[in-house]
Amino acid sequence: MRAYTGADGVAVLLIDRPAKRNALTLAMWRGLPGLLGRLADDPRVRVLLLAGSGGTFSAGADIAELLEVYADPARADAYHRDNVAAEEALAAFPHPTVAVLRGAAVGGGCQLAVACDLRFAAADARLGITPARLGVVYPAVPTARLARLVGPARAKYLLYSAELVDGVRAQLLGLVEEVVAGDGLEARALEFARTVAARSPQTLGAAKAVVAAATEGGDPQAAVEPWERRSRHAPDVREGLAAFLERRPPRF
Repeated sequence: MRAYTGADGVAVLLIDRPAKRNALTLAMWRGLPGLLGRLADDPRVRVLLLAGSGGTFSAGADIAELLEVYADPARADAYHRDNVAAEEALAAFPHPTVAVLRGAAVGGGCQLAVACDLRFAAADARLGITPARLGVVYPAVPTARLARLVGPARAKYLLYSAELVDGVRAQLLGLVEEVVAGDGLEARALEFARTVAARSPQTLGAAKAVVAAATEGGDPQAAVEPWERRSRHAPDVREGLAAFLERRPPRF
Protein backbone atom coordinates (compact mmCIF):
# COMPACT_ATOMS: atom_id res chain seq x y z
CA MET A 1 0.00 0.00 0.00
CA ARG A 2 1.12 3.57 -0.56
CA ALA A 3 -0.22 6.98 0.33
CA TYR A 4 0.20 10.60 -0.69
CA THR A 5 -1.29 13.89 0.49
CA GLY A 6 -2.22 16.85 -1.68
CA ALA A 7 -2.17 20.55 -0.82
CA ASP A 8 -5.98 20.44 -0.65
CA GLY A 9 -6.03 18.42 2.58
CA VAL A 10 -7.02 15.19 0.80
CA ALA A 11 -4.87 12.11 1.38
CA VAL A 12 -5.11 9.15 -0.98
CA LEU A 13 -4.29 5.66 0.27
CA LEU A 14 -3.86 3.17 -2.56
CA ILE A 15 -4.16 -0.59 -2.33
CA ASP A 16 -1.32 -1.18 -4.73
CA ARG A 17 -0.92 -4.74 -6.00
CA PRO A 18 -2.49 -4.46 -9.45
CA ALA A 19 -0.90 -7.64 -10.86
CA LYS A 20 -3.01 -9.60 -8.33
CA ARG A 21 -6.11 -7.36 -8.58
CA ASN A 22 -5.00 -5.77 -5.31
CA ALA A 23 -5.46 -9.00 -3.36
CA LEU A 24 -4.60 -8.35 0.28
CA THR A 25 -1.69 -10.19 1.89
CA LEU A 26 -0.97 -10.64 5.57
CA ALA A 27 1.84 -8.10 5.26
CA MET A 28 -0.63 -5.57 3.85
CA TRP A 29 -3.09 -6.16 6.69
CA ARG A 30 -0.28 -5.77 9.22
CA GLY A 31 1.08 -2.63 7.59
CA LEU A 32 -2.21 -0.76 7.36
CA PRO A 33 -2.53 0.46 11.00
CA GLY A 34 0.93 2.03 10.95
CA LEU A 35 0.30 3.73 7.63
CA LEU A 36 -3.02 5.07 8.88
CA GLY A 37 -1.33 6.28 12.05
CA ARG A 38 1.19 8.31 10.06
CA LEU A 39 -1.59 9.87 7.99
CA ALA A 40 -3.58 10.65 11.14
CA ASP A 41 -0.55 12.47 12.58
CA ASP A 42 -0.05 14.52 9.41
CA PRO A 43 -1.50 18.00 10.08
CA ARG A 44 -2.18 18.48 6.36
CA VAL A 45 -4.69 15.61 6.21
CA ARG A 46 -8.39 16.40 6.58
CA VAL A 47 -10.01 13.68 4.44
CA LEU A 48 -8.83 10.22 3.36
CA LEU A 49 -9.72 8.54 0.07
CA LEU A 50 -9.14 4.78 -0.03
CA ALA A 51 -8.80 3.45 -3.58
CA GLY A 52 -7.20 0.67 -5.58
CA SER A 53 -4.62 0.97 -8.33
CA GLY A 54 -4.96 -0.53 -11.79
CA GLY A 55 -8.72 -0.14 -12.19
CA THR A 56 -9.88 -2.33 -9.30
CA PHE A 57 -10.38 -1.70 -5.60
CA SER A 58 -9.48 -5.11 -4.17
CA ALA A 59 -10.36 -8.69 -5.02
CA GLY A 60 -10.07 -9.57 -1.31
CA ALA A 61 -7.66 -11.78 0.57
CA ASP A 62 -4.86 -13.53 -1.28
CA ILE A 63 -6.40 -17.01 -1.52
CA ALA A 64 -3.10 -18.85 -2.05
CA GLU A 65 -1.75 -17.31 1.13
CA LEU A 66 -5.02 -18.02 2.94
CA LEU A 67 -4.74 -21.70 2.07
CA GLU A 68 -1.34 -21.82 3.75
CA VAL A 69 -2.62 -19.89 6.76
CA TYR A 70 -5.49 -22.31 7.32
CA ALA A 71 -3.09 -25.25 7.44
CA ASP A 72 -2.31 -24.16 11.01
CA PRO A 73 -5.13 -23.14 13.41
CA ALA A 74 -2.81 -20.82 15.35
CA ARG A 75 -1.79 -19.03 12.17
CA ALA A 76 -5.44 -18.71 11.16
CA ASP A 77 -6.26 -17.12 14.51
CA ALA A 78 -3.36 -14.68 14.17
CA TYR A 79 -4.35 -13.84 10.59
CA HIS A 80 -7.88 -12.91 11.64
CA ARG A 81 -6.57 -10.80 14.53
CA ASP A 82 -4.40 -8.82 12.11
CA ASN A 83 -7.25 -8.56 9.63
CA VAL A 84 -9.65 -7.15 12.23
CA ALA A 85 -6.98 -4.83 13.66
CA ALA A 86 -6.49 -3.29 10.21
CA GLU A 87 -10.23 -2.79 9.77
CA GLU A 88 -10.57 -1.27 13.24
CA ALA A 89 -7.69 1.13 12.55
CA LEU A 90 -9.45 2.32 9.40
CA ALA A 91 -12.79 2.72 11.18
CA ALA A 92 -11.07 4.71 13.97
CA PHE A 93 -9.26 7.09 11.60
CA PRO A 94 -9.94 10.55 13.05
CA HIS A 95 -10.90 12.24 9.78
CA PRO A 96 -13.65 11.44 7.25
CA THR A 97 -12.88 8.45 5.03
CA VAL A 98 -14.30 7.62 1.61
CA ALA A 99 -13.80 4.35 -0.27
CA VAL A 100 -13.59 4.78 -4.06
CA LEU A 101 -14.87 1.52 -5.54
CA ARG A 102 -14.01 0.63 -9.10
CA GLY A 103 -13.86 -2.94 -10.37
CA ALA A 104 -13.93 -5.63 -7.69
CA ALA A 105 -14.50 -4.82 -4.02
CA VAL A 106 -14.84 -8.35 -2.73
CA GLY A 107 -14.28 -10.15 0.58
CA GLY A 108 -11.58 -8.36 2.53
CA GLY A 109 -11.72 -5.51 0.03
CA CYS A 110 -15.39 -4.97 0.74
CA GLN A 111 -14.61 -5.29 4.45
CA LEU A 112 -12.26 -2.29 4.20
CA ALA A 113 -14.83 -0.33 2.20
CA VAL A 114 -17.47 -0.95 4.88
CA ALA A 115 -15.02 0.31 7.53
CA CYS A 116 -14.88 3.69 5.76
CA ASP A 117 -17.37 6.43 6.57
CA LEU A 118 -18.70 6.59 3.01
CA ARG A 119 -18.45 4.63 -0.21
CA PHE A 120 -18.59 5.98 -3.79
CA ALA A 121 -18.83 3.31 -6.50
CA ALA A 122 -18.72 3.00 -10.25
CA ALA A 123 -22.01 1.78 -11.67
CA ASP A 124 -20.31 -1.39 -12.93
CA ALA A 125 -18.27 -2.06 -9.76
CA ARG A 126 -18.71 -5.53 -8.28
CA LEU A 127 -19.15 -5.77 -4.53
CA GLY A 128 -19.57 -8.86 -2.39
CA ILE A 129 -18.72 -10.50 0.91
CA THR A 130 -17.81 -14.04 0.02
CA PRO A 131 -16.66 -16.18 2.98
CA ALA A 132 -19.58 -18.58 2.41
CA ARG A 133 -17.94 -19.59 -0.88
CA LEU A 134 -14.76 -20.54 1.00
CA GLY A 135 -16.06 -22.03 4.23
CA VAL A 136 -14.44 -19.19 6.19
CA VAL A 137 -16.21 -17.96 9.33
CA TYR A 138 -16.40 -14.20 8.94
CA PRO A 139 -15.14 -12.45 12.11
CA ALA A 140 -17.60 -10.77 14.47
CA VAL A 141 -16.32 -7.22 13.99
CA PRO A 142 -16.87 -6.93 10.21
CA THR A 143 -20.12 -8.90 10.42
CA ALA A 144 -21.53 -6.52 13.03
CA ARG A 145 -20.27 -3.46 11.14
CA LEU A 146 -21.97 -4.67 7.96
CA ALA A 147 -25.25 -5.24 9.85
CA ARG A 148 -25.12 -1.72 11.28
CA LEU A 149 -24.55 -0.29 7.83
CA VAL A 150 -27.19 -2.08 5.78
CA GLY A 151 -29.45 -3.63 8.43
CA PRO A 152 -29.63 -7.27 9.59
CA ALA A 153 -31.72 -8.69 6.74
CA ARG A 154 -29.60 -7.14 4.00
CA ALA A 155 -26.43 -8.22 5.78
CA LYS A 156 -27.76 -11.78 5.81
CA TYR A 157 -28.65 -11.49 2.12
CA LEU A 158 -25.06 -10.55 1.27
CA LEU A 159 -23.44 -13.05 3.63
CA TYR A 160 -25.72 -15.99 2.89
CA SER A 161 -25.58 -15.68 -0.90
CA ALA A 162 -21.95 -14.53 -1.25
CA GLU A 163 -23.15 -13.04 -4.54
CA LEU A 164 -21.58 -10.02 -6.19
CA VAL A 165 -23.75 -6.97 -6.83
CA ASP A 166 -23.05 -4.02 -9.09
CA GLY A 167 -22.81 -0.44 -7.87
CA VAL A 168 -26.46 0.35 -8.56
CA ARG A 169 -27.71 -2.69 -6.64
CA ALA A 170 -25.22 -1.98 -3.86
CA GLN A 171 -26.69 1.49 -3.46
CA LEU A 172 -30.20 0.05 -3.19
CA LEU A 173 -28.93 -2.29 -0.47
CA GLY A 174 -27.40 0.62 1.45
CA LEU A 175 -23.88 -0.61 0.83
CA VAL A 176 -22.75 2.52 -1.05
CA GLU A 177 -23.85 6.15 -0.81
CA GLU A 178 -23.19 7.41 -4.33
CA VAL A 179 -22.91 5.74 -7.73
CA VAL A 180 -21.12 7.37 -10.65
CA ALA A 181 -21.57 6.20 -14.23
CA GLY A 182 -18.81 6.23 -16.82
CA ASP A 183 -15.31 7.48 -16.11
CA GLY A 184 -16.16 10.18 -13.58
CA LEU A 185 -15.83 8.24 -10.34
CA GLU A 186 -12.39 9.42 -9.24
CA ALA A 187 -13.09 13.04 -10.19
CA ARG A 188 -16.38 13.02 -8.29
CA ALA A 189 -14.82 11.42 -5.21
CA LEU A 190 -12.00 13.97 -5.22
CA GLU A 191 -14.48 16.81 -5.67
CA PHE A 192 -16.48 15.57 -2.69
CA ALA A 193 -13.35 15.07 -0.58
CA ARG A 194 -12.19 18.62 -1.31
CA THR A 195 -15.61 19.93 -0.29
CA VAL A 196 -15.41 18.05 3.01
CA ALA A 197 -11.80 19.15 3.56
CA ALA A 198 -12.99 22.77 3.41
CA ARG A 199 -15.49 22.23 6.24
CA SER A 200 -14.77 22.73 9.93
CA PRO A 201 -12.53 19.93 11.27
CA GLN A 202 -14.09 20.55 14.66
CA THR A 203 -17.61 19.93 13.38
CA LEU A 204 -16.56 16.90 11.35
CA GLY A 205 -14.68 15.32 14.24
CA ALA A 206 -17.63 15.78 16.57
CA ALA A 207 -20.07 14.36 14.02
CA LYS A 208 -17.90 11.28 13.45
CA ALA A 209 -17.56 10.65 17.19
CA VAL A 210 -21.26 11.04 17.93
CA VAL A 211 -22.44 8.88 15.02
CA ALA A 212 -19.98 6.16 16.04
CA ALA A 213 -21.25 6.25 19.62
CA ALA A 214 -24.89 6.21 18.52
CA THR A 215 -24.44 3.21 16.22
CA GLU A 216 -21.98 1.17 18.27
CA GLY A 217 -23.68 1.16 21.66
CA GLY A 218 -21.81 4.11 23.13
CA ASP A 219 -23.03 7.31 24.79
CA PRO A 220 -23.52 10.07 22.19
CA GLN A 221 -23.63 12.79 24.85
CA ALA A 222 -20.34 11.65 26.35
CA ALA A 223 -18.85 11.51 22.85
CA VAL A 224 -19.81 15.09 22.00
CA GLU A 225 -18.91 16.74 25.32
CA PRO A 226 -15.14 17.07 24.75
CA TRP A 227 -15.79 18.52 21.31
CA GLU A 228 -18.28 21.01 22.76
CA ARG A 229 -15.80 22.09 25.44
CA ARG A 230 -13.05 22.66 22.88
CA SER A 231 -15.43 24.53 20.58
CA ARG A 232 -15.98 27.27 23.19
CA HIS A 233 -12.35 28.31 22.78
CA ALA A 234 -11.43 27.16 19.28
CA PRO A 235 -11.64 29.65 16.39
CA ASP A 236 -13.90 27.57 14.12
CA VAL A 237 -17.24 29.01 15.20
CA ARG A 238 -16.08 32.63 15.10
CA GLU A 239 -14.50 32.11 11.69
CA GLY A 240 -17.55 30.31 10.31
CA LEU A 241 -19.98 32.98 11.47
CA ALA A 242 -17.76 35.83 10.29
CA ALA A 243 -17.33 34.22 6.87
CA PHE A 244 -21.08 33.80 6.53
CA LEU A 245 -21.73 37.46 7.33
CA GLU A 246 -18.91 38.61 5.07
CA ARG A 247 -20.12 36.37 2.22
CA ARG A 248 -16.78 34.59 1.80
CA PRO A 249 -15.57 30.99 2.17
CA PRO A 250 -14.45 30.21 5.73
CA ARG A 251 -10.77 29.57 6.40
CA PHE A 252 -10.79 26.74 8.91
